[in-house]
Parts: sequence; C-alpha cells; structure tokens
Amino acid sequence: MRENGWQPWWPGNPPALPGLAPIIGHRGAAGRAPENTLAGLREAHALGARWVEFDVMLTGDRVPVLIHDETLQRTTDGRGRVPRHTAAEIGALDAGSWFGPRFRGERVPTFEQALSLVLELGLHANVEVKPATGLAAATGEIVGGILQQVWPASGPRVLVSSFEREALAAVRRTAPQLPRGLLAGRLPADWASALRELGCTTLHLDQRRLGLPRLNELAAQGVPVLLYTVNAADRARELLAAGAAAVFTDVPDVLLTAQ
Repeated sequence: MRENGWQPWWPGNPPALPGLAPIIGHRGAAGRAPENTLAGLREAHALGARWVEFDVMLTGDRVPVLIHDETLQRTTDGRGRVPRHTAAEIGALDAGSWFGPRFRGERVPTFEQALSLVLELGLHANVEVKPATGLAAATGEIVGGILQQVWPASGPRVLVSSFEREALAAVRRTAPQLPRGLLAGRLPADWASALRELGCTTLHLDQRRLGLPRLNELAAQGVPVLLYTVNAADRARELLAAGAAAVFTDVPDVLLTAQ
C-alpha cells in the first residue's frame, strides 16, 4: 500500500489522490520570499498554500539541505559547488539578502529543519530530489531514509519527485511506501513505461512544453499531471480545466485569490 492510500499509475487504473491541492507553492513561495528557505515555507503557509514544493541536495558531508542550484552564488553569498562545502559552511551563508533586505540573514535549512517546520505548519510537501552531479542514488537513498524515519504516515501527505530516475529508484528501494513523481521538461517518449518501472504516481512537466491537446490525452488516460511553473491565474485555470491535477506557482496568493 502507498502511504496515505496513494497508488502508482497504471494503464486503466488511474490513482486517486485524496488531499492533493490544485495550487502548490514552488520552492516555498519563490515570488514572495527567498526560495528553499524556512521563510519561504512560512510565507507560503501565510498566503494560504496547503502544499509546498522544495529542492533537496547533499552537501559534501552528505547532509541534505534545501537548495536548487549545484552552485551557491545565485541564492547565497557563497561561491562554489554545493558538494565542495560542508553543511556547517553552507548553513553559515546568507540565503536571503539577494531577495530583499527583510530576509537578510536567512539561512539554507537542512532537510530535517524544513520537514520539522512543514509538519508544524500542517503543510503537505512535494520533496524534489535535486542531486548534484554523480550523487543521484545517494541523494535518493538519504532523502527516502529520512522521510521514512520522521514523516508520520497519518500526518500530511508527502510526494517525492525527481528528474533523475536513478534517484527515484533509490527512494523506491529505501522507502517503497512513499509516493513518487517523475519530473521532465518535455513529455518523455517512454513516459508510460517509466512511470510503471519506477512505480510513480504522478508525472510532472513544464507547462510551456505541453500543449493542451496532449494534456487532455494524458488526463483521459488517468495520468495525474502536475505542471510547473504557472504564475498567471488565467493560465492556471486553463491548465486545470484541461485536466492538470495541480500547478506549481511562485505566487500562490495570486492563484488562490483567483480561484
């Protein structure tokens, strides 16, 4: 059985996804607070989001932290590759000033710090395994192991996604009860076999690269399609009406207000 009753997709057997909200805060609420930070998670909650998505990568000493890029300079005052630094070194960096003075001193949180806050706020979470080069299996294994230890089966829902199939396979080996989502830019030619082989429940795609007719077809086949990144209310309504199960957004307040 899947955690909280979520089952993998299979042709002719579309999974029910009780509890999935149509609007998911992307990297917390990346348009309103620095991405992949505790401040961003709090902001998403304050704006009314029930679901949040964030990225997890391993540091050089194999501690999972919330960060999107393999290099530090875009979202912190550090430089260099994440795997070349320890968790303590990355945790000392400023991850908020780049976004605005109100967030000066915001830190890169560890995965466990983020999970603690998400559970405290009662948020559901899409954890994206974002491995640094060569660390897909290790990242998936560590993320899956931590979730297996700390995430309550009777609590909010959690979904683990990744572009890296090796990472999803590692999550499956480590914590097979966790629902998984396959991420891609364009719809892969082998999407159906990949979902089956990896035991995935959801398919996550770039909304700019998926036409409405193809989205209609996927929805008709019972595939739960989650689309990123949608920041215009009209576009969100169009995609959801065409069959998308959910959309990721940097500005959850904009989309939620328009519902």
